[in-house]
Amino acid sequence: MSTDLKDRIERRINQGLLGQWYAAAKSVQVKPGRPHGVTILGRNLVLWRDQAGKVQCLEDFCPHRGAKLSRGEVHEGNIACRYHGVILDGTGTILQVPAMPECALEGRRAIESFTVHEARDCVFVYMPNAERPTAPPFQEPAEFLDAEWEGFVCMSRWGCNYRYALDNLADPMHGCYLHAQSFTLAYGAKQDLMKLDRTDDGFIVSRVQQQGENFDWTHMVVTEPQTYCRLDIPYPNGAGPGSVFRIIGFTTPIDETSCYVFFWRMRKLTGLARQSWRFLYRAALEERHWHVLEQDREMLEDMPDDARMREMLYQHDIGVSRMRQMLTRAAKAQIAAEDAAAARAAV
Repeated sequence: MSTDLKDRIERRINQGLLGQWYAAAKSVQVKPGRPHGVTILGRNLVLWRDQAGKVQCLEDFCPHRGAKLSRGEVHEGNIACRYHGVILDGTGTILQVPAMPECALEGRRAIESFTVHEARDCVFVYMPNAERPTAPPFQEPAEFLDAEWEGFVCMSRWGCNYRYALDNLADPMHGCYLHAQSFTLAYGAKQDLMKLDRTDDGFIVSRVQQQGENFDWTHMVVTEPQTYCRLDIPYPNGAGPGSVFRIIGFTTPIDETSCYVFFWRMRKLTGLARQSWRFLYRAALEERHWHVLEQDREMLEDMPDDARMREMLYQHDIGVSRMRQMLTRAAKAQIAAEDAAAARAAV
């Protein structure tokens, strides 16, 4: 592999893979009648709800003079630029130029639109690539589709490359060290070996000698249209009713030095137990879970940007290595598809 190709692959992974669904915002952030701006993979996007309440997404750029549409207004389910009032629909087509009736710009599809899926109180956006310009169906985690799984979504912005967040999730061994003083992760042995089992949708990395004591395994789901993880954290008796505490986690690159993390904190229960746990979570447990998440954030944000170039991995890092291999393979395939498309266009 040439040095130039290696550099392109590294840049693509750092920026974030295309052809993927990404968590973009909590549903409550996209309020009726108000546009909401986000940045994903370095692209500025605007989200808003149309008259039916469905989320729409465009490039956050008015085709008239470049003002951000997220600074504008929702007008009869469409988005209106505050600078000169230009109105666009969810396809990026200019519907009206109020300052100049029958303007030649009207009817033009002027900016890029993005496919959106809303699930479990979160808005997901598909970022297309040369291989898959049309969004494939969003594959909801099984827990999202099972009504017995109750949960809360939390979102945080971390000042590190999203790859550090993925590495952190693919590394169960850090739980008994970094989180040793936490409510849920203060248990288990500090020595073990790790094993890796490949699955149809990714891989599972787990401790060999210990199960059910700590953050002992992670299922990394790595498919063509999306990447996320699931893991279980055993709860002490004081944590209320329900099954194990399950985490479903998505990471979203903002740019090469920052990312969003979205975590669904879930338990499987019904009836009165469900209501009791919701109350207990909001009243006492949520603050403790944020404390654990902050430990991860502070550790990763303090790592240098070139840490991957200087690190010395050992046996516990088999999940980290596998995650990186899968990202590299996907990035290489994307670049090859883009080069092939460019060659066809040039003929």
